[in-house]
Amino acid sequence: MATVRPFRGLRPELELAAKIASLPYDVMDTEEARAKIAADPFSFLTVTKSEATLPEGTDPYSDEVYAKARENLVSYVTSGKMKQDKTPCFYIYRQRMNQHIQIGLVATAAVEEYRNGTIRRHELTRTEKELDRVRHITVTKAQTGPVFLTYRQRPEISSYILKLMAEREPVINFIAEDGVRNTLYVVDDPVQIREITRLFEAVPAFYIADGHHRCAGAMRVADQREKEAGAKDANAEYEYFQAVIFPDNMMEILDYNRVVADLAGYSEITFMRAVEEKFLIKPMRKAYHPEKRHTFGMYLAGRWYELRAKEGTFDPKDTIAALDVSILQNNLLAPVLKIGDPRTDDRIGFVGGIRGLEELERKVDSGKFAVAFSMYPTLMQEVMSVADAGQIMPPKSTWFEPKLRDGMVVHLLEDLQ
Repeated sequence: MATVRPFRGLRPELELAAKIASLPYDVMDTEEARAKIAADPFSFLTVTKSEATLPEGTDPYSDEVYAKARENLVSYVTSGKMKQDKTPCFYIYRQRMNQHIQIGLVATAAVEEYRNGTIRRHELTRTEKELDRVRHITVTKAQTGPVFLTYRQRPEISSYILKLMAEREPVINFIAEDGVRNTLYVVDDPVQIREITRLFEAVPAFYIADGHHRCAGAMRVADQREKEAGAKDANAEYEYFQAVIFPDNMMEILDYNRVVADLAGYSEITFMRAVEEKFLIKPMRKAYHPEKRHTFGMYLAGRWYELRAKEGTFDPKDTIAALDVSILQNNLLAPVLKIGDPRTDDRIGFVGGIRGLEELERKVDSGKFAVAFSMYPTLMQEVMSVADAGQIMPPKSTWFEPKLRDGMVVHLLEDLQ
């Protein structure tokens, strides 16, 4: 049984929401954040990427960075730009990107359910990134961005959420610079809050779509606070983390494509022969995006090819081995291009599908990369199956769009004053 809990969200004043809400901290580097803050000083990046408000060259993991994040967060409140709701609420977050619409519940989820596997993961986390989130949460005394969760959709939940949206006006509604419309509704009626809570009690598990490090960081903070207190307080805010929870039938996973810097000593001719051992190759007249699983696009020397995995090159019954990212890694990237560990090998790069096939062509045509591979998007069912089995997806398997905006709602662990 999955738990959802309302909370007293800190959110922007209506007329400032479009200026404050920002893309997540981990989709841009410091210089990109610095440029965005220069263009819009109200951006919530001043909290989530606070090093961009400090002198160039500042260590992003220094004490002053986390202290600055806290200072900037407090200033939103003292200046009246953001206010905290007086009673615990749920929030409904609707996003529209082109023709795709996703509608999720903003709530807090239980750290204990992350510990016991009710909230299921599919990625490995890195200790240094977990510790960064721990320090950010501890110093700001807030969770400044949500974890992106999903669940196997239940019609009764979806219909009730739509009913609530129809009954009220949004408190935030704007189109961001990336063209995504972001809309937020507040659910503060106690009867409706109880009904939402009841409906979600029938959901057996949540799945982390994005935000593994935020989850792990929240758990470390709870562990630390429990140790300090000498006991667990099930009602404490630190025992919960902020999430936006979407039904799986509204989720859109885009392709996560690959580029490789060189051909590992092969000439173009000998490389094609090596590829042909495990894949059927078909020349294409234009840029090629795979239309089904187990096929790939390859861009080499100004030409596109379709690659189709040959029968017997992977085990279709193996949850991990049958993933397209595994097929490409195990049959081409590792044995031919010598990419042993894509997490650490600096010869491989990854390009989110939102940037299009033109970006793959640009990278190869520039001479910085020798070959590019376009992927068929991982299926949501594949992600959940891997998580249900307690297994880990290969790195860079999923790219979710649209990205949730930080600063729409903030979960405070303690009063800011």
